[in-house]
Amino acid sequence: MSTCDIGLIGLAVMGENLVLNMESRGFHVAVFNRTTSVVEAFEASRGKGKNFVFAKTLPDFVAALKRPRKAQIMVKAGAPVDAVIEQLIPLLEPGDIIIDGGNSLWTDTQRREKYLKEKGLHFFGVGVSGGEEGALKGPSIMPGGSKQGWEALAPIYTKIAAVAEGEPCCRHMGPDGAGHYVKMAHNGIEYGDMQLICEAYAILKAALNPSADEFAEIFGEWNKGKLDSFLIDITTKIFSRKDPETGKAIVDLVLDKAGQKGTGKWTVGHAVEMGVPLSVIGSAVEARILSSLKDERVAASAVLPGPTAKPFTGDRAKLIEAVRDALYASKIISYAQGMVQLGAASKLYNWNLNFGDIASIWRGGCIIRARFLNRITDAYRSNPDLKNLILDPFFRDTLLETQANWRSAVTTAIEYGVAVPAFSSALSYFDSYRQANLPANLLQAQRDYFGAHTYERIDKPRGEFFHFDWLNP
Repeated sequence: MSTCDIGLIGLAVMGENLVLNMESRGFHVAVFNRTTSVVEAFEASRGKGKNFVFAKTLPDFVAALKRPRKAQIMVKAGAPVDAVIEQLIPLLEPGDIIIDGGNSLWTDTQRREKYLKEKGLHFFGVGVSGGEEGALKGPSIMPGGSKQGWEALAPIYTKIAAVAEGEPCCRHMGPDGAGHYVKMAHNGIEYGDMQLICEAYAILKAALNPSADEFAEIFGEWNKGKLDSFLIDITTKIFSRKDPETGKAIVDLVLDKAGQKGTGKWTVGHAVEMGVPLSVIGSAVEARILSSLKDERVAASAVLPGPTAKPFTGDRAKLIEAVRDALYASKIISYAQGMVQLGAASKLYNWNLNFGDIASIWRGGCIIRARFLNRITDAYRSNPDLKNLILDPFFRDTLLETQANWRSAVTTAIEYGVAVPAFSSALSYFDSYRQANLPANLLQAQRDYFGAHTYERIDKPRGEFFHFDWLNP
């Protein structure tokens, strides 16, 4: 009997928690997994006694769904998604909706949406952020697909999403790949946020060498103010956790070799293709790659010494304040760059993205949720045509107020030989963007010298191009 409001395929961590979320909000949900034993284990444990249909076959799964059928796929991105889609197509009817809730490449989502539209089916690429806890209690949800399909999905997704400032953290992002693109940009900003926090830690560790408990106190104080966010909060908790075996702080026992799944690289790669500066996120991706070269770095450390270590003789509280301000200012730059990229993609694909909506749904449920997203929401709702976030009066004034401390923190890092690529690139972006004149005049002259690429002149109308015979002046 077709009684289920929605169905989900793929009962891994995210899928299992999402269906528990849906069921807890009053929805009747069908669940299916390619490995039947996974469904049986869920039925006997967390799903026991709850309002689920535990389907053992895909036809049984589809038969349990109300029309228009809504089938959400939560499997590994790539070929597995295409495989499940092909299995679903013969079982569905025109008007039904297939949803990909994983971290798929937006161009794959565009391809799938076009393919399924020709068959009379709606396809949605839905970004879901918040990890295991968010999926269970309320994530940030970024759906991309047709308006007609969204009308059928909205009552479910807006109810299971997190709530911030009285608003569900879920909006229709736009057509085809818009949802997955926004999720990709979210993940890129997440890369930047995490790297910036690590650089703040690195500067303070090099100059002041606080204990893990002292770090917990510092970050705990920061989390009470303008840096209030999920990532600062968990960083505070990380510093406070002790290893039961050794009694040492867990963070001091973790190998400094970071991993990544690919969304950060996608973000940077497409920014380069579109000609959008994305230096903070690019630095964060590169920092993870460099961290993976652990053995090479250990060998290099023996033959490439940096500045001689020296005790810090300045004002400890002032340095901590400077690093805090540098972190906040750099974070603003990272988000500003991310929003510029979203704007470029919106124009490229005719998505008509609403940046106020995007910022608003990132205020709760997701990994980058933070107090200052309220300010970003306000900025774009006040001026939807804002070219760059740092031109908004609040963020402009904040950067001007913090730049002295920002520069001081970067200077301290240089003095102690600490790599702060994200802090530095954020400051360089700020300094480049605020300059009426850059040294690109020399660069363009070089290009004209060796390749006759031509140049414009400051004393002639824009749009006129010239070439100088550099070899025969």
